[in-house]
Amino acid sequence: MARIRVLVVDDHRIFAESLAAALAAEPDVDVSAAGSGPAAVRCLDRAVAEGRRYDVMLVDADLGAVAGPGASLTVAQAVPDDGGGVVDGISLVAGVRSTQPAVRTVVLAEKDDPHRAALALQAGASGWVAKDCSLQRLLAVIRGVLRDETHLPPALLTGVLRELTAARKHRTESEQLVESLTPREREVLRCMVAGLGRKAVAERLFLSPHTVRTHMQNVLGKLGVHSTLAAVALARRAGVGPADLSGDVVERGGQLA
Repeated sequence: MARIRVLVVDDHRIFAESLAAALAAEPDVDVSAAGSGPAAVRCLDRAVAEGRRYDVMLVDADLGAVAGPGASLTVAQAVPDDGGGVVDGISLVAGVRSTQPAVRTVVLAEKDDPHRAALALQAGASGWVAKDCSLQRLLAVIRGVLRDETHLPPALLTGVLRELTAARKHRTESEQLVESLTPREREVLRCMVAGLGRKAVAERLFLSPHTVRTHMQNVLGKLGVHSTLAAVALARRAGVGPADLSGDVVERGGQLA
């Protein structure tokens, strides 16, 4: 009998342990529990090192934990946060999807929320399930996502589709605005996404701070925003990643300024 390896991630210990115990009673399920994002990261990385990867991860939608120094970097580096090191459930889904795409993730939620469910799907989740659903329903979802099925409560379907359509429209509009930038302005925008200030951008691109200021003002104007934070948010919607800060800069200011 092929066994399914499941990781339950929930910072409510009683719920996590109770769910793990219920799942472990199934003859074809092996289950572990983690009480935080960092603990889940360690479990996932340890399983990979030992050659026994997890098949499905069940994640609390309201998970909230501070990623400490003990968290493995193989997943933790890929988990987006809000700048303060907070790893929520949906961010954990995105990080695991990026580093261990074979692991199917299902989000467990206290209540139906079309917006957050859509975010979870965009992050790579294969399902959104109510915490108070029956064990048989949850087992059906676990087995279903392993067949590459996507599971949503019927009552959420219309709202989630509406959210995904709106997100795609916003992304397209953002992409069009970014395309209006010159190559140098796009490079400046990528530096902004990487969190570089004006002086750091100037040093990286071999430009004067005054020139960088002009480029930044042009970027904000063309994107129709009034702050760096808004420009970065729009850039991320358009799929613009941060500048690679690990290598040397090849371009010189005279070519693209």
